[in-house]
Amino acid sequence: MITRPLLECIFSAASIERWNDHPHPAVFTELGKQAHKMLIAWVLGKHEEDNSAARVDWTAMIEGGIFEFLHRVVVTDIRPPVFHKLMQNRETRAQLNEWVFRKLEPDLSSLSVPFAKRFHEYHRSEAPAENVERRILQAAHFLATKWEFDFILHWGGGMYGIEQTRKEIERQTEDIDVPAAREMLLTPTSSKLWGFISLVGQLTFQKRWAQTPRIPPTSVLGHLLFVAIVCYLVSMEIGAKPRRAYNNFFGGLFHDLPEVLTRDIVSPVKTSVEGLDELIHRYEREAMEERIFPLIPRRWGDELRYYTEEEFTNKTWQEDRVDPLQRHKGDIPEDLLGDEFNPLDGRLIEVCDKLAAYIEASMSIQMGVRPQPLEDGKRNIYDRYSRTVLYGYPAGQLFDLFR
Repeated sequence: MITRPLLECIFSAASIERWNDHPHPAVFTELGKQAHKMLIAWVLGKHEEDNSAARVDWTAMIEGGIFEFLHRVVVTDIRPPVFHKLMQNRETRAQLNEWVFRKLEPDLSSLSVPFAKRFHEYHRSEAPAENVERRILQAAHFLATKWEFDFILHWGGGMYGIEQTRKEIERQTEDIDVPAAREMLLTPTSSKLWGFISLVGQLTFQKRWAQTPRIPPTSVLGHLLFVAIVCYLVSMEIGAKPRRAYNNFFGGLFHDLPEVLTRDIVSPVKTSVEGLDELIHRYEREAMEERIFPLIPRRWGDELRYYTEEEFTNKTWQEDRVDPLQRHKGDIPEDLLGDEFNPLDGRLIEVCDKLAAYIEASMSIQMGVRPQPLEDGKRNIYDRYSRTVLYGYPAGQLFDLFR
């Protein structure tokens, strides 16, 4: 079962500020950076599949990203340059990895003993050079770092030490062995994929609950990763097959992508005028067609449509139907949960989305910042979702953990 400490560990990354020893025009957090990293990993993985003989193991990619994220959250007090230096020493790296595992093992094992073992093995093993998933994650990590640092460099270009940071980032990016990543680094201004990555990264500047004082403030970008990880963990709990788990993770990671074009419009505004919500969704679809989809290959765009249109609807794809896209009001029937039907649990993504909002409100209230909209929002979310059951799994109990 998913535990409160594990959810708190994931959410705590929203309070971990990055670049806090440099002037920066916006607050960059570890949760936002890791979200951007996984969005970039999706881009690099898709490109690798389309342009090489490599086959990407997406389950390994997703879990590797989660494992690296949890590891970084635990060792957050170690500054990145020191951390990377420590990780270069085999003995120190092994000791640090064992310490991280001991910290996380109770909650990971409570979720899944095999999952805990995979986490342990991931950080114990030396990845072979041909491991495409780790190469992609490493490249995505550096691209996300560089994207942030470009802002830092603009604002703090004359500060002592920033030139050394720039050289270190350049040195690390020289080790990238993923063709799409190298191409974006060499010609960022003419790369459509870099344009997509940069545009998606702008979700880090959009705050959730923007009109409501709250601690810690969270970005739309960071929110996406929280939803994606919880969707994946619940997918494991309900025994989802690989394609379904993949869809649930990336469906969670992309579900608010249109907000990079429209902002995060709070629910009371959407429901205040009859028909406004549908009008907003129509505008989002038009904006996606005009500004997002031209930046990526058409086949990728079809996948993003699956994730961003009717994002909270349970869906399958059945080729033998006149309309292959089938929507399901309740749980997807068991005989349609195989990989060949491309199942997406939109209802699960909705519940995890609301769980994220519930935790955001709960943690702020716990810290003493409790404006009435947070109090009302928390109560309304609990009343609506606390009794939710998905495929026999008591998802509503996750809300009880923070009541």
